[in-house]
Amino acid sequence: MKPSRKKALTRAAAIVGLVLVALVIGYVAGQSGGAKESAPGDHVTAEAKVQVWTCAMHPQIRQLQPGQCPICGMDLIPVPSEEPDEALGPRAIKLSAYAMKLAEIQTEKVKRKFVSAEIRMVGKVEYDESRLGTITARVPGRLDRLYVDYTGITVAKGDHMAELYSPELLTAQEELIQSLKTVTELEERGATGALETARQTVEAVREKLRLWGLPDEQIREIEKLGTPSDHITIYAPMAGIVIRKHALEGVYVQTGTPIYTIADLSRVWVKLDAYESDLPWIKYGQAVELEAEAFPGETFGGKIAFIDPVLDARTRTVKVRVNVENPDGRLKPGMFVRTIVRANVAAGGRVVNADLAGKWISPMHPEIVKDEPGTCDVCGMPLVRAEALGYVSAEDVTAEAPLVIPASAPLITGKRAVVYVAVPDEDGVFQGREIVLGPRAGDHYLVESGLEESESVVVNGNFKIDSAVQIRAKPSMMQPEGGRPPVHHHGAPHTLPEPETEESKPRSFSIPDAFKAQLDDVYAGYFIIQQALSHDGLEQAQAGARELLEALDRADMTLLKEPAHAAWMKELKGLTQSAKTIGAAKDISEARAAFALLSESVYVVAKSFGGSGTQPILRFHCPMIFEGRGADWLQNKPGTENPYYGSQMFTCGDQVEIVSPGPMHDSGQHDHE
Repeated sequence: MKPSRKKALTRAAAIVGLVLVALVIGYVAGQSGGAKESAPGDHVTAEAKVQVWTCAMHPQIRQLQPGQCPICGMDLIPVPSEEPDEALGPRAIKLSAYAMKLAEIQTEKVKRKFVSAEIRMVGKVEYDESRLGTITARVPGRLDRLYVDYTGITVAKGDHMAELYSPELLTAQEELIQSLKTVTELEERGATGALETARQTVEAVREKLRLWGLPDEQIREIEKLGTPSDHITIYAPMAGIVIRKHALEGVYVQTGTPIYTIADLSRVWVKLDAYESDLPWIKYGQAVELEAEAFPGETFGGKIAFIDPVLDARTRTVKVRVNVENPDGRLKPGMFVRTIVRANVAAGGRVVNADLAGKWISPMHPEIVKDEPGTCDVCGMPLVRAEALGYVSAEDVTAEAPLVIPASAPLITGKRAVVYVAVPDEDGVFQGREIVLGPRAGDHYLVESGLEESESVVVNGNFKIDSAVQIRAKPSMMQPEGGRPPVHHHGAPHTLPEPETEESKPRSFSIPDAFKAQLDDVYAGYFIIQQALSHDGLEQAQAGARELLEALDRADMTLLKEPAHAAWMKELKGLTQSAKTIGAAKDISEARAAFALLSESVYVVAKSFGGSGTQPILRFHCPMIFEGRGADWLQNKPGTENPYYGSQMFTCGDQVEIVSPGPMHDSGQHDHE
C-alpha cells in the first residue's frame, strides 16, 4: 500500500477505531476485578503478559510484536495471553463502565406486546367492473340520432341517449293497436269466449315492446293515440360517465349491437402489487389508506376486496384489489396511488382486527359486516366468519401477545440471528445467544425461541460487543464456532478474502448465447448502481435498480436447460429482492447494505452463467467495509471505485479477480485470482 493512501486510511479509520480501542482496553480493565475504573493508559501494567497484538478495526490481524495494522495502518493493541474471563462462559464478555460508555451500550427489555406491520404498495385507479353498463340495440334498426355524441359526458339514469328507427318496432305497434281494436269489438258483441284470448294477445304485445326498450308511458301514449311511432327513444339505464361511443348516426344496428358504455365512478377499484413477503400481513376486508399525487396530504380510504390466488411469475407479485368510495369523482381511472396497510400482529404472526373479531362478512363485498350469520345485502351470498378469512378469533384477541424485540437488537447473518443479553446481577456482563426469529413487523422482530420475557438485550452497541468477542476468539456473529484466528507477521497478505474451496465455488454451466446477451442488460443495471453508489448518488442507484428489475423480467429462462434453469431460479429471488430493496431505500446506507447482497448474487451469476464478453467483469474487495467484515463488488473497468464508502474513501480496496476479461482487458492489470 502506498504511504499516502495508508495515511489517508489511518485518519479515516482512527475515529471509528477509537471506540473499539477503548472498548478492548476497558474490557481488559474490567477483568482486573478492582473497583477502580480503567483509563486508556492502564494497559501498560499488563503489557508484560501480552503475547499477541491485534487491530481494533480488524480483529483477524494477529502479530507477535507491536506495530501497525497492515490493512488500515492503525496502531495495534495488546491482547492478554491469559483468558481471565473463562468463568463467564464461552459466549460471554465483561466490559468496564468506561468501555460501556464509549461503546454507547443501550439495552431494552424483551416484551410481550401487540406490534404493527406496515405494508406499503403502489397501484393504479381503475373502473369498478361491477359498475360498468353497456347500452345496446334491443331491436334491429337505424340510428337516426345520437343525443350523446362524444365521450366523457355525465348522464343521469333515464336520460335520452339515442333515437332508433325500426320497421320491426313499427310492425309490433301496429299489432298492439289492432289487438286493442279486436278486444273492443269483442266486448261490444259480448263474445266472452274469444275475449280472454284477445286480451292475452294485447298483453303479450305490450311485453314485447317493453323488452325492446319502450317505457310504459310511451306504450300508453301509442294506445291512446292509436297511431304507431316509427322511432324509439333509447334511455340511459344508469347514471355515470360515457366512456365509449361505439356507433355513429345513420348506421344500421342489429339486436345486441353496443351503442354506448357507461361507467359509474361513485366507487372505483385500486389494483395494487403485493410482494410475496408481504402476503402474511394482507387480509380480505382490511382497511387501506391511499394517497394520490393529485391531492397531496389528503388520504382516501378503502377496503381490500380481492387477493389474487395466483402469483405473477414474471413480477413475483400478487394483485390486490381495493374498493374505494369516490362520491365526488376526484379519483380518476389511470391515476397512480400509494397505499399503506397496517396489520396488528398477534402471537405466531397472525393478524388481529378487533373490528372484525367474531363478525360475519360478505366474501364478495367487504363493506357488508354483520354480528350474526345471514346473507349479503348486495349479492345475496351467505356471510362467512371473519376467522375463515385469516383473522384471529374473538377469543384470541385477548390472548397472550407475541414476544418481540427491537429490530436493532439481532445481528443477522445468513440464517443465524445473534443477540447479546445482559446477564442479571452482573454489571457489564453480556452473553451472546443464538435465537430463532419470526417475521419482522415494523420496528420489531417476533421471537420464536431463545429469549424469555423481561430479559434485557443490547439494542445499541451490539456490533461493537461482537467485535470485542471476536478479539477474544469466542463464538460470535461472524465466527459461530469461535477459535483464535491464525497469527500473522508483518508482510503477510491480509487484504485478500479466504480462498474458495471446490465446494464453495459457483458451478459453471453451458449457456446459450441468446441468454448471455440478455444477461448483459442485467450486468448493465448492476454497474449503474455500483457507479451511482460510488459517487454517493441514491436516486441514480434507484434508477439502476429499476433497470436491473426490467432486465430480469426480460430474461427468457426458457432458454435454460436443467440444471442451469434451477440454478437461475435460485439466484433470481436474491437478485430481485435486493434490487427492490435498493429501489425503495430511504437513504444511501440502506441501499449500500442491500448492494452487498446484490453483489453476492451477481457474482454467482457471472461465474455460473458468464456473459457475452462485450465488457469485462472484475471483482474488487475492501476489508474495511461493515466495520472490518469486508465486502466485495463488481466493476466493468479497472481502478477502484468503492460503492460502500463513496467520496469518503473512493479508492479503498483492490481488484482481486477477473471474472470475465472482456475485449478491452489489460493483461498487465494486477490480479490476485
